[in-house]
Amino acid sequence: MDLFTPRHKEPLAERCRPKNLDEIIGQDHLVGPQGIIRRSLTHGTVPSMILWGPPGIGKTTLAKIISETVKMPFESLSAISSGVKEVREVIRKAQLRSKMVLFIDEIHRFNKSQQDALLGAVEKGWITLIGATTENPSFEVNAALLSRCQVYTLKPLTEKGMELLLKQVMQKDEWLREKTINIHSSKALFRIASGDARKLLNIFEVVVDSFGSNSEVTVTDELVTKLAQQKVALYDKKGEQHYDIVSAMIKSIRGSDPNAAVYWMTRMLEGGEDVKFIARRLIISASEDIGNANPTALVLANSCFQSVNIIGMPEARIILSQCATYLASSPKSNAAYMAVNQAQGIVRETGDLPVPLHLRNAPTKLMKEQGYGKNYQYAHDFPGNFVHQEYMPEGLENLTLYRPGENPREKEFKKRLGQLWKNKYDF
Repeated sequence: MDLFTPRHKEPLAERCRPKNLDEIIGQDHLVGPQGIIRRSLTHGTVPSMILWGPPGIGKTTLAKIISETVKMPFESLSAISSGVKEVREVIRKAQLRSKMVLFIDEIHRFNKSQQDALLGAVEKGWITLIGATTENPSFEVNAALLSRCQVYTLKPLTEKGMELLLKQVMQKDEWLREKTINIHSSKALFRIASGDARKLLNIFEVVVDSFGSNSEVTVTDELVTKLAQQKVALYDKKGEQHYDIVSAMIKSIRGSDPNAAVYWMTRMLEGGEDVKFIARRLIISASEDIGNANPTALVLANSCFQSVNIIGMPEARIILSQCATYLASSPKSNAAYMAVNQAQGIVRETGDLPVPLHLRNAPTKLMKEQGYGKNYQYAHDFPGNFVHQEYMPEGLENLTLYRPGENPREKEFKKRLGQLWKNKYDF
């Protein structure tokens, strides 16, 4: 069973889809007591709009609730599978019905001609357009259509919102009500969901499903993580030897033994291994094991890959040998490798932290009005092309990921970074 494919005919996220504005969680700025969409609906009016936000936070649900609230017919198109023909057919229906809500999912996938086909119907009031997009509408929706729509930003759920959603579905869903569910820890659930309500409910359903017919369910971080991990395929004996030998070559390079590196590389060549596979492994080693101690290693490894593609065997063995011995003989640093590994752990633990407003790109009026780019300081305007400014998201201000190694080149990096950042980072 796929991680996010429930056993039930109808997924939990669909069974517990909100039916009215009061059931929507996490979008109070739009549908709360003072929310702009709620106020519009209270007055019996609804403008054409673009709902902008990440997946799984209720854009489709909100569109359906709006249609039901104003008692207008609802038509839905997907920009992935629909074109101008389908748009014109819906517009023809709208003319016959006088008014209609047309919901277009992933409207950013419509090209200019497809978006232009909507303009006349929106202007004449035949349709109230509700477009949903995960992409910035300033870039993906043409100006003519964008000017005729209100843009409303939907937010990913906070931890408090996700906690409230779980409580809500455990009370609402008939199947869950039959269970005694103890959420020992929700940290892993929230980390995996990253504010996506649909993903949260899908993995929660998989976890509860894993207990089968048992009425007692205990949700732990360990269980959630175990179920979320992808299964690793097992290799046969020939496959194990294949990966053992390439592992021996890489570890010989890492250990600065050019003789062993060439030996294990030759073992692979004599076994009929694809030269491109070996060259790809050398590229990885050049970055993982040598990195900034000798950046030329990555350049040579890439050149090696291109060359063996052109030359082929048997001469490609010479190029591979040159690269392998060069990498093995180079100074070593895994600082870049360790930095990205630590960064991955932080990202998985903290989720999708927002980009500080002053670092966001703001080429459009809409984005500037939302504060994008405000107070950003352009480094090249300052002496030495450097200015003290915060680049990390809130909560990670002093996190050190890259720690330069003790080789000559990275010692220079360490000295320069220490002079620039003083005591901010632990270099």
